[in-house]
Amino acid sequence: MRYRISIAAITLAGVLCVPLSTARAQRKSPLSDTTQIVDTIKALFTAISNNDLAKFDSLVTHDFYMYDGGERFTPDSIIALIKSERAAGKHYEWNVTQTDVHVSGNTAWIAYVNDGTVTDASGTIHRKWLESAFLERKSGTWKIAFFHSTRVPPPQGMNHPS
Repeated sequence: MRYRISIAAITLAGVLCVPLSTARAQRKSPLSDTTQIVDTIKALFTAISNNDLAKFDSLVTHDFYMYDGGERFTPDSIIALIKSERAAGKHYEWNVTQTDVHVSGNTAWIAYVNDGTVTDASGTIHRKWLESAFLERKSGTWKIAFFHSTRVPPPQGMNHPS
């Protein structure tokens, strides 16, 4: 009798551990997916920096949009905004840090800290943004479907222009 209880307990433990390990595997992504997803986000910033709408379009889904600064943007409108910011003398540098990537099948989400700078005629200001994106794998390539950015306010007592 004791032998049967032990076998039953071991079998039950094995059955319960499989779904838990599968769930954990779905939450944290494999290294290759993580690298591809982070590289996709970095490539998006490069495309924006270079005013390269064709590259931007190759990195996003057909129905992509983003929220930033309390507004909704399409690929065309975000590139137009960056062009107007450049015309006003502003230059942005973006750096993807502290990444947290999760994959479930052909979808993924990433959260990270964008640690960068904004430079204009008055000088360079350090900025941080909390950002996240939802991605879909299309024909083996990760595409960004949605992107969100929230600027971290400067520490209390610091007076810096946007």
